Amino acid sequence: MTRTPIRSKVVAVAATALLALGTGVLSASPASADTNGCPSGAACIYGGPNSSGGVTNQYWSRGVHKLYNQYGVHTVFNNQTDGWKFILCRGSNGDNCDWTFYEGAAWDVDLTPYNSVIVTP
Repeated sequence: MTRTPIRSKVVAVAATALLALGTGVLSASPASADTNGCPSGAACIYGGPNSSGGVTNQYWSRGVHKLYNQYGVHTVFNNQTDGWKFILCRGSNGDNCDWTFYEGAAWDVDLTPYNSVIVTP
């Protein structure tokens, strides 16, 4: 029986770990990956509750956006980055706002009374 020096074992383990990392076996998912169809950097509204129905609305640009034909309960997910917020407003021009989604927040919301959204840093 031959004995392998501890240094050889450490080098072999380190090489195996680097090889696995290089092939993506140990790597984490990228920050830009979609979360239930909502890309990183976007705020999304789904067709129904619990992220069902797929993404029906995506918001990327800053400012007030009109919200059309959204009735009943839908999942709203803020997958924006850098602390950007997504705000639901009852008024059609970004006024009478009462629900703020901070980065990473997702809730099922009855969108019937809402008529606009705001994307803001």
